[in-house]
Amino acid sequence: MSLLVVGLSHRSAPVSVLERASLSADAQIKLLQDTLAAEPATEAAVLATCNRIELYADVDKFHAGVAELSTLLAQHSGVGLEELTPYLYVHYEDRAVHHLFSVACGLDSMVVGEGQILGQIKDALALGQELHTAGRLINDLFQQALRVGKRAHSETGIDRAGQSLVTFGLEQLADGADVEEWAADKRVLVIGAGSMSSLAATTLARLRVRELVIANRTLERAERLAAALGEQGGVTARAVAMDGLDDELTRADAVVSCTGATGLVLTAESIAAALAVAPSAPDAGAGDSLRAPDGSLVARLAAAAARDGRVADKSLAGTSFGDTGVSNTGTDAAVSAPDPAPQTPAGPEFADACPVGLNDRHADEAAQHAAWVDNAGRTIRTASGTRTTRANGDVRIALLDLAMPRDIDGAVHRLAGVRLVDIESLAEASADAPMAADVDQVRRIVSDEVAAFGAAQRAAHITPTVVALRTMAADVVAGEMARLEGRLTGLDEKQRAEINQTVRRVVDKLLHAPTVRVKQLASEPGGAGYADALRTLFDLDPETVASVSRADMNDPNRGRV
Repeated sequence: MSLLVVGLSHRSAPVSVLERASLSADAQIKLLQDTLAAEPATEAAVLATCNRIELYADVDKFHAGVAELSTLLAQHSGVGLEELTPYLYVHYEDRAVHHLFSVACGLDSMVVGEGQILGQIKDALALGQELHTAGRLINDLFQQALRVGKRAHSETGIDRAGQSLVTFGLEQLADGADVEEWAADKRVLVIGAGSMSSLAATTLARLRVRELVIANRTLERAERLAAALGEQGGVTARAVAMDGLDDELTRADAVVSCTGATGLVLTAESIAAALAVAPSAPDAGAGDSLRAPDGSLVARLAAAAARDGRVADKSLAGTSFGDTGVSNTGTDAAVSAPDPAPQTPAGPEFADACPVGLNDRHADEAAQHAAWVDNAGRTIRTASGTRTTRANGDVRIALLDLAMPRDIDGAVHRLAGVRLVDIESLAEASADAPMAADVDQVRRIVSDEVAAFGAAQRAAHITPTVVALRTMAADVVAGEMARLEGRLTGLDEKQRAEINQTVRRVVDKLLHAPTVRVKQLASEPGGAGYADALRTLFDLDPETVASVSRADMNDPNRGRV
């Protein structure tokens, strides 16, 4: 076994690199085909999810394999090799097995313990089988990974430690509130109808949201999903085409997006436009557009400055602060005054200068900064770990972006009334998530299964040699019996059968102990050389051994998912 994996994930690379290195379905197919065409690889599989890309291959040379697989990943991901290399990790032989088994159990997931990765591993194996790139090693490895993952979820409480990425994302949108209570009165727009979007829609339907709207490039798929959700009862679901997104945004309380688009699906401009026409959005007058909300950073700074005598008393009466349009009404009396700031310079050219450094020409930046601050997060701890919450609860639309590359413009976090949760923020939030006690038990399961898999593979490696040895022995017996029949023509059928059975029994007994023992020795670490020794001692034809392996791999019932 010479298993090699080269990849990158949320643990090794920033989201900005991961989203550029994502692989489409067509790119995965081409990557597998090119990997098999490369000299070092004899079989391969690719595991591509929203937060990882991994290429598995059986190679005959380690260094050449690493170089070739890294180059192929760079070519098909569209990220240059020099830029991609610092974020790649490499695992070989038993370490590669350990890595995949850990991934299958959810130990390497962004949300520890999530079970969705099992379906993605199954899809990766199915693609390798369909393209005939999955041989003996890849079939055995991925089949066993699926069994190990299922064992971890059935024998431990790892499910208590984790959840699906969708559930975790909705929990972040709920921002500390009970997810069911948060979702109860929401109109939610789900963009996409693939596996992740379908999971999101199903989860939201189970949470009994007020209305679900499914938008997809192929309307028929959206209609099928909406119909399936509607049949479950308890939720109103309908489908719309992608050109209806702008209208739906004006009515949505929350949006979940996960498409395979290579560009942005929702821009900051489209979200801003939806907020501007939404019934709950405030009218944006000329003066109000620059007015800082009560309790915001700018309003509190103005109040502190007024108490310190650096702003005219009229601001305390509810008039505006200079010409900035920043209101000083409703200020927080509990805010302590900052250290004395430099006095405003005298002279007519400084007559309108802002005592706290926010003069007129920066008024628009000041108001926008106030929106950013009020829309920023703070870290709190809950029973399930730390999480980020907002300084105020006035969220007009909550956005969950589960796509890689991202569907929603990251600039929307600058808009007042918008909360954005994406892959990057989920990674940050999950970094502090508590680990369940069951994780240690899962790690022990993984270690045991890796050892068992290695032993089975080493034993399997010698099996074709043992079969070839027994085949050779049977041929020798058949040849000698033919010679005996020519010399002893007077034997009847019963006598011939008795002699034939006796000779075969002698050969079997002579071969039994050595072949059983060699399988035991071969399953131990360092036992790979026993197959070579057996071939040398009995002068076995290498092509005969190879033909046994090919016959096993051509079995149509072997290793199907």
